[in-house]
Amino acid sequence: MKIVDVRATTVAVPLEAPLRHSNGAHWGRFIRTIVEVETDDGLVGLGEMGGGGESAEAGIRALKSYLVGHDPLQLEQLYWKICNPTASLYNNRAQMHAALEFACMDLVGKKLGIRACDLLGGSLREEIPFASYLFYRYRHSQTGCGGEETPDEMVAMAKDLKQQYGFRTHKLKGGVFPPDHDLEVYLALAAAFPGDSFRIDPNAAWSVEEAIRIGRAIEPVRNDYYEDPTWGLDGMRRVRSMVRVPTATNTAVVNFEQLAACVHLDAIDVILLDTTFWGGLRQAWKAGAVCEKFQRGVSVHSSGELGIQLATMLHLGAALPNLAFAADAHYHHLADDIIEGGKMKYVEGKIAVPSGPGLGVTLDAEKMQQYAELYRSTGGYPYDRDPHRPDWFAVVPERRFAQPKSANKG
Repeated sequence: MKIVDVRATTVAVPLEAPLRHSNGAHWGRFIRTIVEVETDDGLVGLGEMGGGGESAEAGIRALKSYLVGHDPLQLEQLYWKICNPTASLYNNRAQMHAALEFACMDLVGKKLGIRACDLLGGSLREEIPFASYLFYRYRHSQTGCGGEETPDEMVAMAKDLKQQYGFRTHKLKGGVFPPDHDLEVYLALAAAFPGDSFRIDPNAAWSVEEAIRIGRAIEPVRNDYYEDPTWGLDGMRRVRSMVRVPTATNTAVVNFEQLAACVHLDAIDVILLDTTFWGGLRQAWKAGAVCEKFQRGVSVHSSGELGIQLATMLHLGAALPNLAFAADAHYHHLADDIIEGGKMKYVEGKIAVPSGPGLGVTLDAEKMQQYAELYRSTGGYPYDRDPHRPDWFAVVPERRFAQPKSANKG
């Protein structure tokens, strides 16, 4: 089995409503690049990466010379061809490698009749629990969905999501409004769902001092962890030393050098493993193995997925022996998907690990064409800008926070 062709297609898939975060917003759609790797025996493997457009597609095409003739089973060779550390000083290819590795693992699984998780040692669980992932949202101009800002509105959204999907863990994406507003919302959520667990993530928007103050205020809540309240390993280490809640990150530790520093500094408790940010499904699993040996908690992070990347997250979760927390996913905010059968189903807050070979998902050609055309007609958007605040931009750690509706009531 040898690779003969590589294709990349950018799609725009609608969200139910625009999602707000501390650095900007998702403007009502996810922009993703779908990668297809074809072999000489007619198999096609699927990958996915964030962002898109000509630059992303050209980046994948530029790697074709590295890939044609390569045996997809040689996954370690693939990593060194594309992510050689010295070359990566000049060409950071980690996320492109991730998409290509997804596709190669999909190919190998299809060829051998095994699942992607079997290439990591096999499955320890057949379904993965997920958190509700609650965003402040702008109202969608066409569907009327969204518009949540106040504690009552956020609790109502959480109740609706729990009724639909069965979530028992709730994550608040903070950092849009001043810290005390996030605190008010978080405490309201905790009061509304006794017995459930909670986590808050302001995307490193707060100073160390603010993070300590808010962290102490949430100590009575049944917290899973306190995710990236401030920036960097040293900032997180200082917060951890002052707050009695486990800390977590997906920003300060996204490679093995940072993981080593985290262990040496005893800086952060829980490492959130992202199959894209870490450079692939295998790389994220390797990081999980390191964390297991050093008694660090892990969970599965979400960077805004469609069904292909969600499949990699499920296979990662299946193979991690030390997965002790519900995974994150933006997935329930999507209005549609580009895989056959439509969106994967939540049952009691969990999604089943795909049972088919490889990643276990198949492209829906009509949906792919539909959302590629949507991208061509709407284009992309800058992740770090807010369409309703055109002059605003994020400055670490001081933010010009939005003012919630509750702050404007007389």
